[in-house]
Amino acid sequence: MKCPFCSHENTRVIDSRPAEENNSIRRRRVCDVCSRRFTTYEKVETIPLIVIKKDDNREAYDRSKIEVGVLRACHKRPVSADNVNALVDEVETDIFNREEKEINSRVIGELVMNKLKDLDAVAYVRFASVYREFKDINTFMDELKKVLDK
Repeated sequence: MKCPFCSHENTRVIDSRPAEENNSIRRRRVCDVCSRRFTTYEKVETIPLIVIKKDDNREAYDRSKIEVGVLRACHKRPVSADNVNALVDEVETDIFNREEKEINSRVIGELVMNKLKDLDAVAYVRFASVYREFKDINTFMDELKKVLDK
């Protein structure tokens, strides 16, 4: 592993432990030349996943798109960054446990909404309003009634 500070190739692992509920390994490293420390994460490489969009276009799966959507929905809500990361990890685990090469964006959106519903009702409604493309206030009210009934 190359040192991010001095670009020297001699670094040593000084600590290693599971991270993200055993989905990756966190390694603490030290550079043999500049003695600076840094952290790396090692994750199992998965089969490339293709997402089928609403318009039937296909694109490579990108975790950051889920993160951005969840962060927008949780904006100014009492939801921690750890909760957001945990939610995205759970969605990602569900997606990859399907062991499919292609997944519909609709499925991903439903997974996110189900997780958001348990995390924060306002974030859920925000996400649903964008994801389901509410056309008018009645559609929005119908979704709010569903949340309030539960």
